[in-house]
Amino acid sequence: MKRIIVTVGPSLLYRIPLTEIHKDEYIYRINGAHGDMNEIEKHILVIKEQIPDAVILLDLPGNKVRTANLNVPIKFQNGKEFSILSRQINYQGFYKYVQKGDTVWANDSVFRFTIQQADEEQIVLLAEIDGELHNNKGLHVRGIHDDVPFLFDKDYRLIELANKYKIDFIGLSFVRNVEDLQLAREYINIEVEIIAKVETKSSVVNIQSILNNVEYILLDRGDLSTEIGIEKIPDYQKFIIDKTLFHNKRIFLATQFLKNMEETPVPTIAEVIDMYNTLKSGVYGIQLAEETAIGKYPKKCLSLIDRLIKEVNNERK
Repeated sequence: MKRIIVTVGPSLLYRIPLTEIHKDEYIYRINGAHGDMNEIEKHILVIKEQIPDAVILLDLPGNKVRTANLNVPIKFQNGKEFSILSRQINYQGFYKYVQKGDTVWANDSVFRFTIQQADEEQIVLLAEIDGELHNNKGLHVRGIHDDVPFLFDKDYRLIELANKYKIDFIGLSFVRNVEDLQLAREYINIEVEIIAKVETKSSVVNIQSILNNVEYILLDRGDLSTEIGIEKIPDYQKFIIDKTLFHNKRIFLATQFLKNMEETPVPTIAEVIDMYNTLKSGVYGIQLAEETAIGKYPKKCLSLIDRLIKEVNNERK
């Protein structure tokens, strides 16, 4: 394994400066889904101030439908209907692509709702459990990415920001086909490397042509699991890794590698085994997200990965 994508945020970057953990193999990721343009630009400047030659990835949110403009969480109860107003969704045309009876997975599949009504004013949903929806949480209907525009307005503005600061990598979320890559390249500076993110069923179907047009892909196990079902992820992961390595391209793997360490200083045994198997699988790199962006123990996460890499390397001697 060659690189580690490390997501910055309130924890790593502001509470813990990058100078305390920096290694040349780190790529510092800014999640474009969180924060406005001024906040994201500030992240870029702070990274460059702390590590002048830092390699930066600006990850576009893409056409993921999310809650937006929530001053307080939307609460719901099992077996009862509740509404999300159109102005509380980042893509107000969402209602055009859904219908009564559709299932909505929310907050990375933690919640599941059934649509009762959808119009230009609101989406009425039936809840299956008690809970609450917070701001900027995903609302997913399977297959919806095939129909909605590939890039939302925020993506275009983030591309302008990436061009302005000569960012090293741009992550393209919810890529479906080569046409999506071609559209993005019309706006992205030629020297910026693209990482095509495999998060939709269409991207799996079109993986051959996608690999023919990029050097890097990233398999996001979380968003893809919402699209295809979590039970299919192990098989899809192996298929995508094998396909990428066969074509001598570079693949990153993402999602919940050290989820437990967001709150506790040690991982679960299952997480260690998953990480170990990933390191031995031939992937080019892995991505840490919440573990470093908002987690309590980002330095311990990175230290653990270092120890596992040494363990794998020692085995191979």
